[in-house]
Amino acid sequence: MIEPGTVWLVGAGPGDPDLLTRKAERLICAASVVFHDALVGQGVLDLVPRQVRLVPVGKRSGRHSKDQKTIDAMIVEAALAGERVVRLKGGDPSIFGRSTEELEACLTHGVPVHICPGVTAASAAAASAGLSLTLRGMARRLTLVTAHTRAGAGVDLDWKALADPQATLAVYMGKAAAGEVSAGLIGAGLPGDTPVLLIENASLPGESQFRTRLDLLPIAAKAALGDGPAVILVGQAVATPAKPGGACAGETPLSAYQRL
Repeated sequence: MIEPGTVWLVGAGPGDPDLLTRKAERLICAASVVFHDALVGQGVLDLVPRQVRLVPVGKRSGRHSKDQKTIDAMIVEAALAGERVVRLKGGDPSIFGRSTEELEACLTHGVPVHICPGVTAASAAAASAGLSLTLRGMARRLTLVTAHTRAGAGVDLDWKALADPQATLAVYMGKAAAGEVSAGLIGAGLPGDTPVLLIENASLPGESQFRTRLDLLPIAAKAALGDGPAVILVGQAVATPAKPGGACAGETPLSAYQRL
């Protein structure tokens, strides 16, 4: 399925191997080398055949094992050597996955390169919580942003554009920036009681869900989130109960973070 000297950027989804596309699994099994991110679930890595070389190149906040230029050079070098290369990325490669740099590196060196999409974190989080990211007449727009910044830099987002009461906002890599997200959106006019859902390790056995409100987001993020990857969902759509008669499994109810 993969020609020698070819690169595939493959979406590994949020971690649950059952959420891989069938095409992604076929590509993984056809590779001769797999360069994988730190956030690729172990269950997904377990699907890689033993004869396939696994190369970790993962980047996590504050713990960068390889810089992007090095990763670009590694996948190009492997392809030029005739390897069947899979670059395995958490979520979807084209959503905050640095795909552009890797595509350009391959094309610059004449390396054929393709993309296999994956399930992104916001979709997995909403599915786990049993809710829809859009609601007719209430949440007509979905916006995906990342709050990840270079060390020491503030979050540079257009808060006025994001503070739309008829939209659902999904904030990736926003754990450390929860205070700025809350202040920015409230300062731009979004009500402090806007519902917020934080989901850590979406789709994995250790998944946790926490409901709060926008003005209490900094407290909730600090108290409720651990070291796992988390997505923050903001908007009226996330106020919909996930299950009749109770909160989601592993979920902290809104009342736990309300002001005293």
